Amino acid sequence: MAKTGESMSGETMAKTGESMTGETMAKTGESMSGETMEVVGISGYETLVLNLFDIQPLQNGFHYEGWAIVDGKPVTTGKFNVGAGGELVALNGSPIPQGSFATGVDLKDATAVIITIEPAGDNDTIPASTHYLSGSVSEGQASLSIGHGAALGDDFSGAAGTYILATPTDGDGNNENSGIWFLDLSSGTPAVGLDLPTLPDGWVYEGWVVIDGTPVSTGRFTQIGQGDLAAPYSGPESGPSFPGEDFLFNAPEGLTFPVDLAGKVAVISVEPSPDDSPAPFALKPLVSVIPANATDHFNYSIGTPEAAFPRGSASIDSGDMSKIVQASG
Repeated sequence: MAKTGESMSGETMAKTGESMTGETMAKTGESMSGETMEVVGISGYETLVLNLFDIQPLQNGFHYEGWAIVDGKPVTTGKFNVGAGGELVALNGSPIPQGSFATGVDLKDATAVIITIEPAGDNDTIPASTHYLSGSVSEGQASLSIGHGAALGDDFSGAAGTYILATPTDGDGNNENSGIWFLDLSSGTPAVGLDLPTLPDGWVYEGWVVIDGTPVSTGRFTQIGQGDLAAPYSGPESGPSFPGEDFLFNAPEGLTFPVDLAGKVAVISVEPSPDDSPAPFALKPLVSVIPANATDHFNYSIGTPEAAFPRGSASIDSGDMSKIVQASG
């Protein structure tokens, strides 16, 4: 019967055992029955397992990428997207079993895990500024959220807002229920109507009204006390210096402007910049139905939705340090 070690005759026999240093080993030896066995000692701490929830698929070649912060520097843990059922998939669409990523990098000293949104064609080793989810690592585990300091840094639990219906860009008294402006008229003078945190680099706000099932943008903005960046549907006159839009001209296909916004849905979303799609992104800190009897120049509130924000967990797998796989009989 073959023994592990070196025989009395000097024959060289393969040894089996655990790696004391965590380095990957693969040795061949003889089993007690004489069968040839392969011993694979996995270094451990090289596998990151992600469980993500309420994450939407990215479009047009955009994708997610995981990063571990090791010795203060980001190390990629792999690129991925999300399938229609919420499962993690590779960029070619194939499933990623158990959300497990073999990184080939020792992650045992990682201090944080970050999920970014990367643009189409990304092939560098630097995380995009669009940090989506992140969490601090403790004992190989991390709870991932948008509120972590390495992501958006806020969970939007304090978000609130006020808006009015009005169409200042075509003069007073014309089509007044066909415009929405995120401002506060309670003092009699237009004032800031949104209570939202300042976004980090890689993100912008965008207003929307969902009209007969079609989301129509009111414009993107980063400052709640300034006008937004577009007015494609407004009239020729100036609007207030706050986010908003008059829906008067250039209606998208299938819609007709002017349109009464009473009974429609008002939304403020958080969008990645650059953006993967013209549709609203999954982060919607403010959502409200405009009252069916809404009238112009009256304050209405927009509040936080009941839907859960994206979240998840990450675990650094220590691996199996003494996995034995039979190679032949």
